[in-house]
Amino acid sequence: MTRGELLRKLASRITSLHRDHPLRVAIDGVDASGKTTLANELVAPIEAIDRSVIRASIDRFHNPAAIRRRRGPESPGGYFRDSSNYAGLVEALLEPLGPGGTRFCRRALFDFRSDAPVDAPLEEAASDAVLLFDGVFLLRPELRRHWDFSIFLRVDFEVTVRRAEERDLDLFGTRADVRLRYKRRHVPGQQLYLSEVHPERWASVVIDNNDPGHPRITHAAQHLEGLLESRNKPPPPR
Repeated sequence: MTRGELLRKLASRITSLHRDHPLRVAIDGVDASGKTTLANELVAPIEAIDRSVIRASIDRFHNPAAIRRRRGPESPGGYFRDSSNYAGLVEALLEPLGPGGTRFCRRALFDFRSDAPVDAPLEEAASDAVLLFDGVFLLRPELRRHWDFSIFLRVDFEVTVRRAEERDLDLFGTRADVRLRYKRRHVPGQQLYLSEVHPERWASVVIDNNDPGHPRITHAAQHLEGLLESRNKPPPPR
């Protein structure tokens, strides 16, 4: 399908879900799979259906460097287990937007570039708002119950490393530095996540995003599957 078709279908399905609190949507996937891009692209079609959007990212809920690197700067286990402040994320954002929550939330706690906390304002979310939250490792057990809908982007590692060579130059220096970082820390850390958590098993929708211009839905929960595939099914035999 085309990119536009995917965005329209996802926006339609997300906004068809009704809760007595803001809808919390996780957009998960390995590094450089296109999570942030997809989250940003979904804002306009969801707002066009008259739903306000809250955009946030795991990048604003990192742990301090001393915690992130306590197993070593190249540790895959450290990347998977120590990168983010999940308790802070739940307390500041996910629980306030969830059942019985106050709807007063904060979209950030920490700036990893300056390695310092941030004083994000306390915001009140509309009762029918949609949180679009992108990041790695979002379907881990301690977060799963806080999502009302989840998307996992499946992309081959050779593709994501090529993308990272462009995206992460300012973080790591040269293309060779990026490749080495991904080889030693990011890819093995993601492989730990995939083997221990099996995130595709928990996602509402799994999308093959190797070709962002022509994404392919490889799995959808039953209630979504008919919406996405009914046009392509042959008529039943008579």
